[in-house]
Amino acid sequence: MPELLRFPNPVNEKAARTVAACVVLLSMLALLPALRWLVLPLAVGFWLRVAAGPRFSPLGLLATRVVAPRLGDPKPVPGPPKRFAQLIGALVSSTAAICWALGAVGACQILLGLLIVAAGLESGFGLCLGCVIFGYLMRAGLIAEQVCVECTTVGLRL
Repeated sequence: MPELLRFPNPVNEKAARTVAACVVLLSMLALLPALRWLVLPLAVGFWLRVAAGPRFSPLGLLATRVVAPRLGDPKPVPGPPKRFAQLIGALVSSTAAICWALGAVGACQILLGLLIVAAGLESGFGLCLGCVIFGYLMRAGLIAEQVCVECTTVGLRL
């Protein structure tokens, strides 16, 4: 069981950016009243990626097995910050789903907007906000350095 719930390290940045592009698309579609229900699979996908990387996530599988291999050689980046970023996405999308279920459509739209901005920065510019936050938390001593020694300079590389 622990092997099934293992997050990859390193991660192919090209696959991560592909997933982010799909998150942007799904989030934009979920802004439409008739498609707002898409916030549910969006949240589930984030939780699947937090739990086991791309292994059980349809977007993760599409990115790692179909799209990224066609984009050239993999570009390895540390896995722990990417997992942290997925956790932030899971929390934001889950909160958006709860807001939608409770009828708080405006709050749901704001949260989807946050996902669009963050995932848009990742997919379009390779700027992973969750990874930057992860680096700052490591330097502040809130995340142990042994979690990812290479990550202590993530925020500084920008």
